[in-house]
Amino acid sequence: MLDPKIEPKKGWRFKIHEIIYGTHTPAGKLFDIILLVVILYSILIVMLESIPSMDGKYHTFFDISEWVVTILFSIEYILRLVCIRRPKEYIFSFFGIVDLLSTIPKYLSFFVGGTQYITAFRALRLLRVFRILKLVRYVGESNNLMRALHASRTKIFIFVFFVLVVSVLLGTIMYLIEGPEHGFNSIPHSVYWTIVTLTTVGYGDISPETGLGQFIATLIMIIGYGIIAVPTGIVTVEIAKGRNTIKEESPMVCASCGVEGHQNNAKHCYNCGSSLK
Repeated sequence: MLDPKIEPKKGWRFKIHEIIYGTHTPAGKLFDIILLVVILYSILIVMLESIPSMDGKYHTFFDISEWVVTILFSIEYILRLVCIRRPKEYIFSFFGIVDLLSTIPKYLSFFVGGTQYITAFRALRLLRVFRILKLVRYVGESNNLMRALHASRTKIFIFVFFVLVVSVLLGTIMYLIEGPEHGFNSIPHSVYWTIVTLTTVGYGDISPETGLGQFIATLIMIIGYGIIAVPTGIVTVEIAKGRNTIKEESPMVCASCGVEGHQNNAKHCYNCGSSLK
């Protein structure tokens, strides 16, 4: 049973929990959208403050905006603590630490100079944009992608190792063909050119001058297109396999620790063990 203090549809803590953590409720979605707007605004202020001309002209406005945003973030942080049964779970979680780091810099600016630049930590709060998309469908797909990347990590590692070996071999060949007189001053420099060409980046700071060197460069460019497709195919196969075995997950949020992404038939939180009923 739920804690009597968070009794469904009666306790004020339960209502706050539904708004802050309930991404599947209209109020929860609205809260997340408002929070995202405030986060984007705070980051915009931090970016504009870094421009000397803008800061000199609108310093007072920026400072007031920072205080307003800081107060809003502080209220949100406190509400997240009071509406769950185990505040420590949130305080020491990734997002809990990020929320704290994005809130305290303005307060610290009273005592230590230069701490206002720590407000750049607020960029990390953009990760909360994924909470808006955490509907049943999207949670399943994101978890499927993570499982696919984990399952294909060995194949991808071998593929990357093979690309590095090919880059060293082709770089050495280009060094022998072109030489320092054409900009290929050393083997590592030639390997750098090979990787840039193989990945189709093509900075253009070095280019082959001989006919044979240009022919090899053409082959490297063509190989580069194939190399881009290989890891994509590996991950795609794993995703297709995962769709046949993955179980749908729900946006249910644990009232004790705030963790999301439980299976539909789950009765207890996989993180803290609390009842999900």
